[in-house]
Amino acid sequence: MSVALRPAMRWGWAVALAAGVAIAAFTLPRTQPKAQPIGADVAPVLAGETALGDALRGGDKATARRLLALQFSFIDADGKSFTRKDFLADLKGHATAAASEVRSRSYGLLTMVTGHRRSANSAEVFFLDIWVRQKGAWRILVIQEIGRAPGDAPIVAPAAPAADAQPYECKNPCETLPYRVRSVPEQDIITTFQAIEKAVVAHDAAEWGKHVADEFVVYRTGRAPADKSARMTAIERQKESSAAVIAGEVQAMRLAAYGDGAAMVADHIAPDHSRPPYRAARVWVRRNGQWLLAISVQTDVK
Repeated sequence: MSVALRPAMRWGWAVALAAGVAIAAFTLPRTQPKAQPIGADVAPVLAGETALGDALRGGDKATARRLLALQFSFIDADGKSFTRKDFLADLKGHATAAASEVRSRSYGLLTMVTGHRRSANSAEVFFLDIWVRQKGAWRILVIQEIGRAPGDAPIVAPAAPAADAQPYECKNPCETLPYRVRSVPEQDIITTFQAIEKAVVAHDAAEWGKHVADEFVVYRTGRAPADKSARMTAIERQKESSAAVIAGEVQAMRLAAYGDGAAMVADHIAPDHSRPPYRAARVWVRRNGQWLLAISVQTDVK
């Protein structure tokens, strides 16, 4: 959304583990949950993170190739996208400093890991790593990073519409998407995604909240992260001020479901040019038969 809405890595997971990695929901930096023991479900993923970090620093293409999913993509903080082939071609060029504030959450066949680190060009970034279980092995599917915003960065609200503004009709993404659905789970996720977009455009915080997991956080370039409660409050304020909300149109999308977890990567543009084009990585979880949005990381393409 224009309101609410690419990782390079020397990760230092061993340091994070020694300090006690918190396996918990994603929250705002100032409201982090208490640390919990590492579960057996995420231990193989964290071991994979360590192995991949070592492979990057050592230029070990054989190990990296084994750990990267065939559909792997990396989006750096400047919005530059790298395919699996691009990434393997320059492993050491993607090595970063040790990670901090590392958190993991398992959704069965999908596990997401987040944290902060310094990128290959020494910029401080927030990262999202999405690991999926394919043919009995954990492989990394998506790495996406954004420049870390100050904790007090503003949540910028849209302006009220001009008196002569034409009514906005949300066609893409609310009604149509440039994506061919391949399965029932994908259709259910697309339906939920469109319901979320429609709810924001309509200033319906309650409806929006029905489709979002309690651990949800949205991260955007240059903005402070916002959890579920903060987003619902922002939607209510937009309603009170009659603020115009324009959905980010989807230009391209990749979606894959892995059991009760799913990963979505989409390229967006704001039709009103209220923000730069951006790449969004989203994780979905199925609970009680319903797909919910668990995290959204949106990186501006400069």
